Amino acid sequence: MAKRKIVKKKNSTQTAFTRFLFIVALFTIWIGAISVRLVHLQVSQSDELRKKAITQRTNTFHDKVLRGSILDRAGRELAISLKVKSLFADPSKITEIDKTANLVAQTLGEKPVEILAELRKAKTANRQFLWLARRLDDEMVKKIDDLNLAGLYWKEEQKRNYPHGILASNVIGFANSEDVGQAGIELSQEKLLRGEIVKGTQKRTRDGRVFEREEVEERQSPKDIILTIDHSIQYKTEKALAKGVELANAKSGTAVVLNPQTGEILAMASVPTFDPNKFGEVSPENLANKAIQSFYTPGSTFKLITYGGSLDEGLISPEAKIDCSKGYIEVASHKFEDSHKIGVVTYADALAVSSNVAAVKTGLSLGKEKFYDYAKRFGFGTVTGVELPAETGGILHPLQNWNSDSLASMSLGYEIGVTTLQTASAFATIANDGIRVKPHIIKEIKDSDGQISPKTEAEKTQAVSPEAAQQMRKMLQRVVLNGTGVKAQVNSYAVAGKTGTAWKYDEKLKKINENKYVSSFGGFAPADNPSVVIVVVLDEPRGEYRDGGHVAAPIFREIAEQILPELGIKPDGSKREVPTEIIGEDTKKHVAEKSDSNKIATPKKDISKSDLRERIAKNEVKNKVESDIKSSDVKNVEKPTEKESPKSKDNEQKIINRPRVVEPKKGKSGELKTEKHKT
Repeated sequence: MAKRKIVKKKNSTQTAFTRFLFIVALFTIWIGAISVRLVHLQVSQSDELRKKAITQRTNTFHDKVLRGSILDRAGRELAISLKVKSLFADPSKITEIDKTANLVAQTLGEKPVEILAELRKAKTANRQFLWLARRLDDEMVKKIDDLNLAGLYWKEEQKRNYPHGILASNVIGFANSEDVGQAGIELSQEKLLRGEIVKGTQKRTRDGRVFEREEVEERQSPKDIILTIDHSIQYKTEKALAKGVELANAKSGTAVVLNPQTGEILAMASVPTFDPNKFGEVSPENLANKAIQSFYTPGSTFKLITYGGSLDEGLISPEAKIDCSKGYIEVASHKFEDSHKIGVVTYADALAVSSNVAAVKTGLSLGKEKFYDYAKRFGFGTVTGVELPAETGGILHPLQNWNSDSLASMSLGYEIGVTTLQTASAFATIANDGIRVKPHIIKEIKDSDGQISPKTEAEKTQAVSPEAAQQMRKMLQRVVLNGTGVKAQVNSYAVAGKTGTAWKYDEKLKKINENKYVSSFGGFAPADNPSVVIVVVLDEPRGEYRDGGHVAAPIFREIAEQILPELGIKPDGSKREVPTEIIGEDTKKHVAEKSDSNKIATPKKDISKSDLRERIAKNEVKNKVESDIKSSDVKNVEKPTEKESPKSKDNEQKIINRPRVVEPKKGKSGELKTEKHKT
C-alpha cells in the first residue's frame, strides 16, 4: 500500500513541472515575438511611424483674413466683409441621424429628406466632414446651438456685405460664396482686395487640444479700394435715370457723371440693375455695366467730332455762313436731308437745329483722314482704360474699310459704335479746353496699416486747341439755349450740350428697325467754365416722343439741378426759357411742344444687309470686311435724284438714307461670315 502512494505522488509532481515548462516556453516565445516586433518597428519602420505620429497630432490649417473694403470718395463703405459662422457635421459622431436631420432642417428652413440623405451618405462613406449651412447670422447660430446636438460644429468664415444694396452695383460688382470677385471692382481689383492666406501648423494632444501653433503669412495684406464715386451723386444719378427710363418706357439706360479736369468718374449708373447681396438671383442681362460694356450708334452727339475737328483745322467758325437752302445733299448716290429747309445760316445755328446737310458738308470739307484722326484723338475706337473689367473699345473702322459715303454717314454719327463713357470723355475734352484726361474710377488705395497710396496722375492728351474747344462750347451752349436741347436747361446755370437719336439694327429682322432707337444727351455745366460733364443714353424708348431732346435731356437736367449745388458750384443767374422758335427764317415753331418736327419719323423703305455696322453697334457681332473701297463721289447738289429717301430718325433733322459698309466676306454657301463680339 505504501509503495503505490509514493508512485502517484511522483507522477503528479512530474505533470506540474511539465506544465510549468510549457507556460515558460509560451511566455518566452511571446516575449521573443514582441521583441522581434519592437525591433522591426523601431529599426525598419521608425521613419514611417514617426511621420504618422506627427500627422496625428499636427495638422496644416488655412485661415483667410477679411477681404478689403470698397469705399466711396468720402470713405463711405460700399462693400465690406463680416465674420460669420458656417455649420458642418461629423457624421461619425452623430448617433441619432434622423433626429439631427429633422431638427437642423426645421431650424434652417430646409427639407429634412435632403439633409438626412446627405448625412447617411457621408456616414456610410466614413466621412468626418459635411457642410450643412454656410455663413449664418448670429440669430441662426444661437438657434442651432440651443438644439445641443452631438456631431455639429462651427467654422468661422467671412461674408461679403453691400450696405447700400443696388447703389453702384454695376460698378462694385460682387464676390461669390468663396469670396472671389466675379464682376466690377470686386473682379478687376481681386488681387488687392483678397485677404492673404495665413498658412501654418498646429500641434494637438491625444484628446485634440491644440498646445502649439505656428503661423506663416503668405501674400500681402488686403487693401481697401477708394473710388472716385460720390455716394450722394451716384444715388441722385441712379434715381433720375430710373425715373427717366420708366417715363420713356425704355428698355434700359446708362448715365455717367465726370469731372472734366481730373477725369474722375463721380457717378456711373445702369438701369435695370441688381442687388449684389442677392447675387444668386442676378440676371446676366442686368449684371453688365452697359456704360462700358455695350456700345451704340451715337447719332447727332457725334457731330461733336465733325464740328470740333473742323474748328481746330480752321475750316469753319461759329458765325461763318453755310448754305443749306437746298435741304439735302447727295453723296455717292445717297441723299442726306434736313427735316425742313433752314436756308443760309451760321455754323452755330446749323448745329443748334442739328442740320444734317451742314454736318455732311462740314465733314466732307474736313476729309476722311483728318476726321478719322480726330475721332481717335477724342478717344473713340479704343478702350478708355478705366479700372473696370470687360470694357469694349466700340467700333471705329480703319480707313481702308470705309465706303464712298462713309465719311458723310460718320459725320452724322453712323457707321461707328461708342460707349457712354467714351462719349462722356469726348464732351469732357471740349469742356477742358481740348485736353482729354483719361477717365478713372479709383481714387486711392489704402493699406491695412492705414497708409494711402494715391493713384498716379491721369494721362492727358491735347485733342484740339483751347480756342477750338472754347468755340465749340459756345456752339453747344446755343443748342441748349434755342436749339434741340432746350429741355436740358437748368435753373441758375448755363448749360451746353448736344442731343442724339439713332435707329437700331434689328438682328432678327436683319435690317434697321424703324421703331427702335437709341436716344441720348451729352453736355456740361456751367457752360463757360465747366465743372461737370453728364451723358445720358436710353435704349429703345417707346413713348410718343422718343428723341434725345425729349427723353434724355430732361434726365440730364434733373441730375444737374441736384448735383451742381452739392459740388459747390455757384449759380450764374441763368434762367430756363424754352423758346417758341429757333434761329433761321424757316425754322419757326421747331421746338414748340409736341410739334410734328419733334416726332420721330420712320423710314419709307427697308435697309439692306449692308447695314452690318449697325448690327455691330448692337454688340451682337463683329464683322470681317475686305478692302473694296471706291473713290468718293460727291454729286452736284443742284441736281437732286428722284430716289426716295427715308425720313428722319433723329428728331432734330432727317438723317441719312442708310449707313453702309463694305460687303463682308461670304462662305461657300453664301452666308455672311460673322462672329460674336467679345467684351
